[in-house]
Amino acid sequence: MAYNVLIVDDSATMRALIRKVLMISGFDIGECYECGNGREALDILENSWVDIILSDIHMPEMDGVAMVKELKKHQMWRHIPVVLITTEARPDVIQPFLNLGVQDYIQKPFRPETIRQKLTGILGEARTTDASEIESCDF
Repeated sequence: MAYNVLIVDDSATMRALIRKVLMISGFDIGECYECGNGREALDILENSWVDIILSDIHMPEMDGVAMVKELKKHQMWRHIPVVLITTEARPDVIQPFLNLGVQDYIQKPFRPETIRQKLTGILGEARTTDASEIESCDF
């Protein structure tokens, strides 16, 4: 089963890197949408079905906190799993997101197998890939 993914990060380079790591990880991706902030993410959700959101925290215009709060207000979006991909690791920064219903977080730098493990744990079955096919490198 292929999953539609929305990557939200103000860095185009980081969005491209996350997309590449998703492909390397062996996770079965359908459509992969990208945007630079929470406001753009909400616009994408107006017209597209998304199974999971991978989001940075610190972004211009609408940051991760505001985006998650808006998601939780909307009947169709409140159950979309959100995973943070961030440099933040401090509990005082991460815990408020978990309290808002964010499923998990991945700290940068990360490995393809970390992303695959987190997403599979949240969404379920991913495409079967031989472990030797997964590159072991940090991103």
